[in-house]
Order: sequence, then C-alpha cells, then structure tokens
Amino acid sequence: MKIGFIGLGRMGAAMAANLVRAGHDVTVFNRSPEKRRALLELGAREAGSVADACHGEVIITMLADDTAVADVALAKYGIVESLARGAIHLSMSTISVALSKKLSEAHAHAGQRFVAAPVFGRPDAAAAAKLFIVAAGDPSALAACQPLLDALGSKTLAIGTQPSAANLVKLSGNFLLAAVIEALGEAIALVDKAGIDRRAYVEVLSSTIFPAPAYKTYGGLIAEGSFQPAAFAAPLGFKDIGLALQAAESLRVPMPLASLLHDRFLRLLAQGGDSLDWSAIGGLAAQDAGAARTAGADGASRSRAVGDKRAQDR
Repeated sequence: MKIGFIGLGRMGAAMAANLVRAGHDVTVFNRSPEKRRALLELGAREAGSVADACHGEVIITMLADDTAVADVALAKYGIVESLARGAIHLSMSTISVALSKKLSEAHAHAGQRFVAAPVFGRPDAAAAAKLFIVAAGDPSALAACQPLLDALGSKTLAIGTQPSAANLVKLSGNFLLAAVIEALGEAIALVDKAGIDRRAYVEVLSSTIFPAPAYKTYGGLIAEGSFQPAAFAAPLGFKDIGLALQAAESLRVPMPLASLLHDRFLRLLAQGGDSLDWSAIGGLAAQDAGAARTAGADGASRSRAVGDKRAQDR
C-alpha cells in the first residue's frame, strides 16, 4: 500500500521501519529531519511537509499528545485539508476521547475515513512488530488497514465502529498499568524495608500469582530502580491519566484511584522526574518509607538524587 507516516519518535520510527520491511510504499514526515535518515536509508520516501505525506491511501499518525495530533490533522495544509476523499487517517496515538470524536467528524465532513488504533507495547515490542492493537472504525476502513496492522503487531482487536471507543479502551488500559505500577511500588517498599530481597520478591510474584508481563517488566524496573532511559516517559503517563479522568468526568464515572495516580505523577514531575520512565512512580513508596536506597543497578538513590538536584537549584 502507498502510505504516509507522521511521527518518528521511538515508537513511530520502529513502526514505520516495519512497514517498509513489509513492502509498503512509505513516505515519512517528522518535524525533526534527523529522525528520518535511518528510514530513508531503509527505503522510505521523504515528505517535506504534512501535506506531502498525504498522497497515499492511508496516513498514519503516531504522535505524543492531543496538541501534536491536532496540529498536523486540523491545521491549515494539515491532514484533513490534504488527504484525498475516501482515504484513511489511521490514528495510532494515545489521544483523548474528545479529540478522537472531533477528528472523526472532521474527516467525515471531508469525505475521508478515520480509524483509531492505539497500541499497547513498549519500544522493544514495536521494533519486534509485537504490539497489541485496539482498533475501531468503519468495518470497511478497518479491513483496508488490516495489512498495515498485521505488519505492526501480533494481534489486532476490533472494539467497535466508533473510533473513540478504541481511545477510551487504551486510556483505561494505561490507567490499569499505572495502578499496577503503584501497587508494585508499595508492595516492594514494604518487603524491602523488612529486609527481603526485592528481586526475589518480584520473581515470586511474576512466576506464581501474577504471571503477567506487566508484573515482570515493571516489577523488575522498580526492584532495580532502573528508570532511565525512559521507554515511556513520566509526562506521557501523567497525560494519559489526565485524559482518563477527563473521560470519566464526562461520563460521570468516579475514579478515585485515577485521582491518586494523577497526584503520584504530579509529585514525581515536581521532583524533577520528567526524563524518567513512568514506572518511576513505583519508586515513590520507597521514599515515603524512608528507604536509604531506591535504585539497584547503579547504586544511586533516586530520592537522594532529586534532593541533591533541588539543593543545587537553590
């Protein structure tokens, strides 16, 4: 298929590369040109603008937040203005329900089709084409996009005909993952203060009562205190919890745990954690417990490092 791809961060670059390797004719655009080079060497074409990337059957966006997606989709010379009638905007970003509905309406008014297909998986899963994809939209548009989704993930789950349904499922999933991270952090802080080996504890959990990838991955990161480099940065986690709360408020669904997670992320960011992986909220419980050490592999205390930074700033 002839497609455009906008957004070449760690996730987007890996996904675009897999589409090129699968034999698709891919034109890439990113506001930072240096991020295009590896894909051009792989065989992708280069677009000089958003409009230049919109000449194919499908345009894919994989961007950080609502502002970035709205800027490329709804602005003058953006996707809605540039995409051909009948072509598809395949939005794979984690965005708000409200923006998803707005995009769906804008594309319909322009005679285009809109499919939401956010993903579950970190950059290593994107590189290995093993993402889990939640998709929603018109069935014929979903069918047209399926060869692309097959090249990007190990499983695609259709959730309905309204694109915003996929975005709500994605946000609710990230809420659950953040809740797991917070719970793991509290439990690990508890056993650690009692002198129990944190790594052994995570192995017990992830090989018995919680044999799920989330517990193994995030439990391991918290036990090691390994929050850099960030596979999914803390500000993005904070953003997603905020979007989940927005959706909950619009539907009048109380989510007290989401409110707690919002404050945990806010605390982490207030302490200078913007560059950390979102799993770093799992290290806050150790700080609350007065632990002398919250990191493992490098032997550095996250709480001490933040304290030192704040002291220097004074």
